[in-house]
Amino acid sequence: MSAIANPLPAVDIPASPDAAAPIVRVDQIYKSFGSNQVLKGVSFEVAKGEMIAIIGASGSGKSTALRCIDRLETVDSGSIEVAGIRVDDPEVDLHKLRREVGIVFQSYNLFPHLNVQENVMLALRHVKLQSKSDAQKVALEALAQVGLAEKAGAYPEQLSGGQQQRVAIARSLAMAPKVMLFDEVTSALDPQLTGEVLRVMEDLAAGGMTMLLVTHEMGFAKRVADRIIYMHQGRVWEVGPGSMLDHPQTPELKTFLAADM
Repeated sequence: MSAIANPLPAVDIPASPDAAAPIVRVDQIYKSFGSNQVLKGVSFEVAKGEMIAIIGASGSGKSTALRCIDRLETVDSGSIEVAGIRVDDPEVDLHKLRREVGIVFQSYNLFPHLNVQENVMLALRHVKLQSKSDAQKVALEALAQVGLAEKAGAYPEQLSGGQQQRVAIARSLAMAPKVMLFDEVTSALDPQLTGEVLRVMEDLAAGGMTMLLVTHEMGFAKRVADRIIYMHQGRVWEVGPGSMLDHPQTPELKTFLAADM
C-alpha cells in the first residue's frame, strides 16, 4: 500500500456515547467521482438522540458523507447502517429508508403551485399513503413545530427564505423520521433568517431528535452539538465536544478555525 502524503493525526476518534446501540453506523466508506477520491475511509457512529455537527472546508467530503447516509450517493466500499437498514445494500428498500431518514438541503425545493400545507402533505399522501384528513392534521402539527402554523395557506413566494427553509424542515418532520440530516441549510440565508432556522434546529435537538448537521455555523455547533466531527481531505480528522473548537489538537483544525473567524 502506498504511503499517504498527509497521514491521519494521532488523535482519538471516540465512538458515540451509546456505542452498544448506535442508530447510525458509518464504517470505512470510500467514494470517488471519476478520478477524484472524495471520501477516504470515513467512520463514525451516532447514538439515538445525539446531535452531531460535521465541519470542514469546502471539498473535505462532509456533504458527500451526509448524502451517502441517505443513499443519494452510493459508496464505492464500506458500510452504512441507519435505524437497522443497510444503506449500502444494492437491494435496499429506498422507500423504507426515506421514511426513517429525513434530509433538508440548502435549497428549499418547495413546489410553487402548492401552498405550505400542501407541500408538507405531499410525501404523507404519496409515500405514507395517508388519507387527506390525516395528512392535513400531521402537516399542521409539523408546521406548528417550526412556528409556521399560521402560514399553512400561504404560497412559497409569499414567504421569506428563512420561512421557506422552516417549511422544508416541517416537510421532513411530518414523516416522523428517526434521523434528520441537514446539509448547510443556512448557507444561503442572511444572519437574521439564519437565526430563526437555527432556533428551530436547536429546539429539535433539545427534544431528542437524532441529527447530523453539516454547517459553517461554528458558534451554533459549539453550543448545541453533542459532538463535532471535523473532516479534512476526505477523512475524519478530529472528533470531540464543542470545547474542541477552543482547543484544536491538529494544525489543520487550527488553520480552518482561524480562516473562519
